[in-house]
Amino acid sequence: MTPIKPSRESLVATIVKQFESSEARLRDDFQRSVGEVGVRYCALDGLLPDEVANQIHAAFPEPAQMRLMDSFREKKYTSKDFDRFDPLMADITFAIQDPRVVAVVERITGIADQVPDSTLYAGGLSVMARGHFLGPHIDNSHEASRRLYRTLNLLYYVTPDWSLASGGNLELWDRAVRRKATVVSSFNRLVIMETNPWSWHSVDRVVADGVRRCVSNYYFSPTSPTGRPYFNVTSFSARPEQTALRVLARVDSALRQLVRRVAPGGLGRKDIYEGPQR
Repeated sequence: MTPIKPSRESLVATIVKQFESSEARLRDDFQRSVGEVGVRYCALDGLLPDEVANQIHAAFPEPAQMRLMDSFREKKYTSKDFDRFDPLMADITFAIQDPRVVAVVERITGIADQVPDSTLYAGGLSVMARGHFLGPHIDNSHEASRRLYRTLNLLYYVTPDWSLASGGNLELWDRAVRRKATVVSSFNRLVIMETNPWSWHSVDRVVADGVRRCVSNYYFSPTSPTGRPYFNVTSFSARPEQTALRVLARVDSALRQLVRRVAPGGLGRKDIYEGPQR
């Protein structure tokens, strides 16, 4: 018998319930984690019933249906073309943007005035296969209009039996990108991490034969996380042992930052979602 797919409303209700049941622990984890590498984060396992998480995993688009990002900075498949995919993919993505979810995340993080990004600027669906990775970087400081500051990254992982040994795990780095904390991309886990000018993070190279599937959302705020105005493009570094690549990444980031100062809107079409949220 084919399982009944959950509605977006039921997804929202379950997510809120799970957050609220662990709210005190998540709030403490988020604040205490800053002592590890200077980036605050927390993780909630079992966000949804396993059978629902398995349905989301099964509904994920195949890599061939997605866009391959391939450079010295990263290698992964991404998409936000929800009109081509199972409606469950839009439902889980935008459930995490529901005002009721935002409200409890604000309580957990202590960051007020959060605004989810319905355009999914740099968000959406991602798939990483064997050999894929994401180098150490700090995220673009704003959403596409540059009116709001990026403040939180919410990552929901849905690949069954994923372990530390599989690779493809979230890494959080100190400001020098020398010391890190690793958060396993475990099945049915949602990670909340702050984003600011020093929240360096990466994904280590996938070494398993399977694929790592993730739903990514960002929250924004009119208030700067640092208390003062700033702007930066997505800026890459490299791992401590990759000395030459660090130099290349530094030059690459400086050039892209210069381009954005000369052309604030960028030179190409922005990769944003313009379809209905249903």
